[in-house]
Amino acid sequence: VRAVDLTLGSAGCLPAVWSPVETMVTFVAGLHECGNTLKVTPDALVYSSSLNYKPVLAGSPVIIRTSPAVVPIECHYPRRDNVSSHGVKPTWVPFHFTMSSEEKMSFSLRLMNDDWSAERVSPIFQLGEVLHFQAGVNTENHAPLRLFVDTCVATRTPDRSSSPQYAFIDFSGCLVDGQLDDATSTFISPRPRQDVLQFAVDAFKFAGDPSNLIYITCHLKVSLADQAPDPLNKACSFNKSNNLWAPVEGTWDICSCCEMRSCDLAR
Repeated sequence: VRAVDLTLGSAGCLPAVWSPVETMVTFVAGLHECGNTLKVTPDALVYSSSLNYKPVLAGSPVIIRTSPAVVPIECHYPRRDNVSSHGVKPTWVPFHFTMSSEEKMSFSLRLMNDDWSAERVSPIFQLGEVLHFQAGVNTENHAPLRLFVDTCVATRTPDRSSSPQYAFIDFSGCLVDGQLDDATSTFISPRPRQDVLQFAVDAFKFAGDPSNLIYITCHLKVSLADQAPDPLNKACSFNKSNNLWAPVEGTWDICSCCEMRSCDLAR
């Protein structure tokens, strides 16, 4: 939530004080300002207002990660005393998430809880939350294998080729969603095991879609565990602190094709 997206009351009063480096936004307004309304009861004076959140779209034009909200505010003043108002907790309308995976060679794709200890029970997310994915493969009857996620595409229907669609992992293992200004998506490093790969993606929905439902289709693959990662077998995240792509394992040069957005022809 950015301070520039917040206003107070029906008059849309702007914050009096805010700083990009702080998490506190201060509004200063008289009780009769900013469109506040007054209701008098036998015991109290009730001033009503609202905190308005209208986010400006940022990042990809295809998806959104924030929804507008209006948080009602009431200040109750006893007619014979003074009190402090309590904090207001907004209630957000949740939206739904479903996940599909394709079984080949005993691959699995699971949605995990926040500490990765167990599979998540609820498929419902709120904007601002993080989706924790765990991809795996059963290596019981195989030589040691290392798992990779080639692509992950979100669609509004189960059809992988439907439109609109949003590829948040692309180019043979580049987590491109992490490049957006409003995202912190990343592969988790180090891996818990070679045959498991975890990644976190900020929750999103399709702009203008009233159903708030998305389907995720991922293409998983494996290589021999003793085979060095290369541009076609990699897991690369974008590190905003140094503005570079970084691999979960392997040398940094295997991720250079992520910047070029073409890894098929990479050596």
